[in-house]
Amino acid sequence: MADSRVHPTTADSHPPPPSSSSPKNSTEHPIPPNPPPSKPVPPPATYVVQLPREQILRYPPPENARKFQALTRRKNRRSCCRRCCCFTLCLLVFLVIAAAVSAGVLYLVFRFKSPKYTVTHLAIKGMNLTSAAPISPGFDVTIRAENPNSKVGIHYLKDSAVNVFYNDVKLSNGVLPAFYQPRKNVTVLKTALTGSDVVLGGTVKTALRNAQNQGRIPFLVKTKAPVKIEVGSVKTWEITVKVKCDIVVDGLNQKAQIVSHDCDFSVRLW
Repeated sequence: MADSRVHPTTADSHPPPPSSSSPKNSTEHPIPPNPPPSKPVPPPATYVVQLPREQILRYPPPENARKFQALTRRKNRRSCCRRCCCFTLCLLVFLVIAAAVSAGVLYLVFRFKSPKYTVTHLAIKGMNLTSAAPISPGFDVTIRAENPNSKVGIHYLKDSAVNVFYNDVKLSNGVLPAFYQPRKNVTVLKTALTGSDVVLGGTVKTALRNAQNQGRIPFLVKTKAPVKIEVGSVKTWEITVKVKCDIVVDGLNQKAQIVSHDCDFSVRLW
């Protein structure tokens, strides 16, 4: 029986032509498609942190360590001085408040009344207005001091001062005697004031002559006296009494009479 099997031919056979859809070279990779355009990335945000100048720590270099220590010690000394000043100021304020409270209590409890002072007589000598040489005028001053309080005594201490002025020119000076003035008392004080080598300018001499011709010569008598107030058996601290009296006399001699007078009284508590 004849063999009916069909065997493939061995003749050179050409492969079918490549199709248009196949790649040209099997070794080449396919080209990827272009990516879509990306959005621009914004820059990172910037933060500014501000610190107070006092909170910035600064370290000096080693070569300036001594200067830094010296400045630190100086600041410490200044701080101590400031604390001392604050303490002194607080103490002064406390003393002022205590003095004010004491004065208020003294007035409310004892009904303290201010003393009254009056210049009752003023005798003048040595006022030579015709000579060009310096003069040494003298004033005999009589002062009336009244204590109107019924529960308060007044101790007049030493180191007082009485001065006589004419147009801001000091002519004579003196002191008051130290004494104690009891309650409800009037004391008349006489003191002699003297001046030495007082030079009067031409303008002052002319003004004095004109005032003498008119019979109205103004003088200013200033009195300053340290005193202590006594309430029962208790004495206060030293208080300064100041009295200013504007006096007008009719002449420049020992028989001069006071035409008018006006006294102003003030107290310095410390």
